[in-house]
Amino acid sequence: MGSHPLVTEYLRLGLAFDRLEEGFVDAYTGDPQLRRDAENAPVPEPAALARRAAELRVELTEAGLSVRRTEFLDAHLVAMECSARKFAGAEIGFVDEVRAYFDVDIAPGDPEEYREAHRLMDEVLGGDGPLAERAAAYRRGDEIPPEKLATCVEAFSSALRERVRDRYPLPDTEHVTYEVVGDKPWSGFNYYLGGFHSKVAINADLKQHMAHLPALIAHESYPGHHTEHCRKEAGLVAAGEDEQTLFLVNTPQCLMAEGLADLALRSIVGPGWGVWAQEIYADLGLRFDGERAERFATASAKLLSVRQDAALLLHDQHRDADEVALFLQRWSLATPERARQSLRFLSSPLWRAYISTYVEGYRLLGGWLDGAVDAADRAERFGRLLDEPLTPGAIRRMGEANALTG
Repeated sequence: MGSHPLVTEYLRLGLAFDRLEEGFVDAYTGDPQLRRDAENAPVPEPAALARRAAELRVELTEAGLSVRRTEFLDAHLVAMECSARKFAGAEIGFVDEVRAYFDVDIAPGDPEEYREAHRLMDEVLGGDGPLAERAAAYRRGDEIPPEKLATCVEAFSSALRERVRDRYPLPDTEHVTYEVVGDKPWSGFNYYLGGFHSKVAINADLKQHMAHLPALIAHESYPGHHTEHCRKEAGLVAAGEDEQTLFLVNTPQCLMAEGLADLALRSIVGPGWGVWAQEIYADLGLRFDGERAERFATASAKLLSVRQDAALLLHDQHRDADEVALFLQRWSLATPERARQSLRFLSSPLWRAYISTYVEGYRLLGGWLDGAVDAADRAERFGRLLDEPLTPGAIRRMGEANALTG
């Protein structure tokens, strides 16, 4: 069965962005000829890509696709038009840019919530002296010895994979290859290669922590990015929804995927993940206080909006970089070096808005999952995130419908 002509044009348009910025196409598993065509064509004019996105949105209304496919494609064409306009040099306000890319409205967080997070973190850590110093000492004590990192990664991957395959069946041939790398701005990255195979890179330069590794493996692999890619390839793509073969940065897909992945550990293991992880570490000869780690993580989660606030200060209020670095140090308890590293990510023209995928994705999808009536309903909702081409707008509507009937 061939692709719908409009979907083919959508794929051609998306693939053209990789000629403007390599890496803009995060994953593509569709017809290789379309990718070859994009690679061999002249470098596109950004303004022409913006016009094409707008034309396709108009054509979409008459394309005869299902409501959910139409909604998905429309939201992504809005994002692509905004990206093309940015590449063409258009001045677009930061809040408007985030809205166009990710279909969410953002606003500053509440400093009272940050103070409450610090109070709870203080309670978990105990002791005297500045909270930032005690938090840094706690994190240092939680570092995974580099020579044990690969073994820990494999142990959590197999434990999580078993749980996921039991609840959300995966193709027999799916697999993840892990590699430990260095000199990257992230702690982990999923490269989905198609055919139910991912390569997951783990950054050894950023010290990996026992408290964070289970969430990282859940985020990148089971039941996060790898699981979502596999189930969408086995379901939607196999059914002819070829738009799902393309994954672009700065689109609603990213917000949905990052929100899902950040909720992955909580969704597959649930409360009590700390003690669950403690047993796995004990088998590997590592001491880990799981209950304390879980309490600390719950407290830290209240600082979720701090990095988005920093982006708003930088790009919306045009504050000085030094002032923003101090803001990050104060509220997220980052070291000066870590604050500077965050600033580099927030200052990148391509990635500056991306922080909102984690903040708003976690908030939007987490709120919808928390609206479930029981554990079975919650598991089913998470399954829908893995399987369906949902958009932030669709999640908001379902949340509102639940509120009315609840």
